[in-house]
Amino acid sequence: KYTDLHLFAQAYPSRFYQMGMAEQLLMGSAGGMAKEGLIPFATTYAVFGTRRAYDFIHQVIAEENLNVKMCCALPGLTTGYGPSHQATEDLAMMRGIPGLTIVDPCDALDIEQAVPQIADHPGPVYMRLLRGNVPLVLDEIEGYRFELGKAKRLVDGDDVLIISSGFMTMRALEVVKALKADGIGAAVLHCPTIKPLDEATILAEVGRKQRLVVVAENHSVIGGLGEAVASCLLQNDAQPARFRLAGLPDAYLDAGALPTLHERYGISTEALTRRIQAWLR
Repeated sequence: KYTDLHLFAQAYPSRFYQMGMAEQLLMGSAGGMAKEGLIPFATTYAVFGTRRAYDFIHQVIAEENLNVKMCCALPGLTTGYGPSHQATEDLAMMRGIPGLTIVDPCDALDIEQAVPQIADHPGPVYMRLLRGNVPLVLDEIEGYRFELGKAKRLVDGDDVLIISSGFMTMRALEVVKALKADGIGAAVLHCPTIKPLDEATILAEVGRKQRLVVVAENHSVIGGLGEAVASCLLQNDAQPARFRLAGLPDAYLDAGALPTLHERYGISTEALTRRIQAWLR
């Protein structure tokens, strides 16, 4: 019930396997099912699906390029239970695995459209998964559709380009409105696929206008989307006016209420707005 899979279990009892608190065996079993021609979706908390089961993902699933879809809930700072449950380094870990596709959807629409696409994609996929009543925001963007491997510009602006993934894209869209009231034009480039990164679109957006580029992510500033974008820009001699990372600090984070933690660590809408305003001065 903690990842909402009880609904699937009730609807399709013959297609559901409860593995208990044994994430290594969860991933190992998923690999075995994939070798038999099935398309298993392995679901648990992101922190346990990555840190605890990493070797099994690396050796059992990824090395043989097995068709396993790992959809893990509570990524980054989406729980107030402290470091034992906060997967603030999951992208860094998973980006290091050869051949692994990584998806960080924004909202309910992204998730709904991503699931059949990752099912059709041959090979292992790691998808961050929000749980519960996930908000819907991308339906307000005319013509938006999730495309595996593609980044999408959601809004345009002349002063700052926010590159984001996951729920930080929701925050980025809110920041656009706050900055507009201050006379600042902000663009948002949503990157729901972290690996392979859509470098062509990122380079095109950065090159269109000389702007402050801010990467906003629900992840440590070490090894996530921000460093992937920075590497892309450096290796392609792209030179934005300025470049900043707006992610979580390289530290063990506190436990507590999520709104308080998001403000403390700079990823709330208000905190992100203030950071961008300060970087533009």
